Order: sequence, then structure tokens, then C-alpha cells
Amino acid sequence: MKKNMGSADRIIRVIVAIVFGVLYFTHVVTGAWGIVLLILGIVFLLTSFISSCPLYLPFGLSTLRKKLSK
Repeated sequence: MKKNMGSADRIIRVIVAIVFGVLYFTHVVTGAWGIVLLILGIVFLLTSFISSCPLYLPFGLSTLRKKLSK
């Protein structure tokens, strides 16, 4: 997979995933919404670790900085 996520995007996703996990495991969010947030948090963690977001591909989006050639 082609990398299309910059470091800021990856850090934000990890932080949001941690918040979702804390909300779920402290029973602040329960039921179907809790499961949805937990799954979304897992997806955020996976995409941040592989530095690629499949939803960015169809739209041609990328938060990865372009290297300047000299």
C-alpha cells in the first residue's frame, strides 16, 4: 500500500483511538455506540501504524509531505 498519511495525521488518529478506548472501557459510552467507537478506534490505530488510509485513495488525498528535489 502506498503511504498517504503524514505524522500529524497519524498522531491525531492514535490520540483519538486512545480516547475512544478509554470511553468504552470506563463505560462512559456503552451499547452499540460503544462498540462502534471501539471498532473505529481499532481502525484508526491500524491505519496509523501502516501510514495509509484506504478512504484517501479514491479522492486522491494525502497528508504526507512531498519531498523537495534539489
